[in-house]
Amino acid sequence: MNRFSIALVIFGLLVLLFGVSLCRAPEKQQVVTSALIGKPVPQFVLPDLLKPGSEVDSAAFKGRWHLVNVWGTWCVECRAEHPVLLQIQREGKVAVLGLNYQDEDDKARQWLQELGNPYEAVAVDRQGRASIDFGVYGAPENFLVSPEGIIVKKWFGLTSQTWDAARREFIEGVKP
Repeated sequence: MNRFSIALVIFGLLVLLFGVSLCRAPEKQQVVTSALIGKPVPQFVLPDLLKPGSEVDSAAFKGRWHLVNVWGTWCVECRAEHPVLLQIQREGKVAVLGLNYQDEDDKARQWLQELGNPYEAVAVDRQGRASIDFGVYGAPENFLVSPEGIIVKKWFGLTSQTWDAARREFIEGVKP
């Protein structure tokens, strides 16, 4: 066997190993560690997408469970997770706060009209300054915040399965 063949076999084995690892741990693909876990949620006051001329104050959500969903109409994965956000809204246990990230207001309003509005409020973060405080570097990103205002979980993209597990663990207090 020549050196090229050995390198090709090693590369193939590594690809196989990574593929098997990803398939065996799909729930770990979306949960992301964050320096903010266990720390107070960043506070912001931003324009309200749904009530032009008004503002969204994130402090208004303190005292109850809420999910901060960073999204944009330009984000393909945001469209895929939208039904999960609607499910969370229908459950009524957790308020959903939207943080519309570097988007156009008219497109965002049209998106919500077309797909449904899961948000109690939508803050407009045109320059991404509030998102930077959350450590966001893409969308969608989701932060589950306790009634005390502490971030307890973060996800890139949210599925029904990851949401159900988090709801049971954190909101209902059922340990996995």
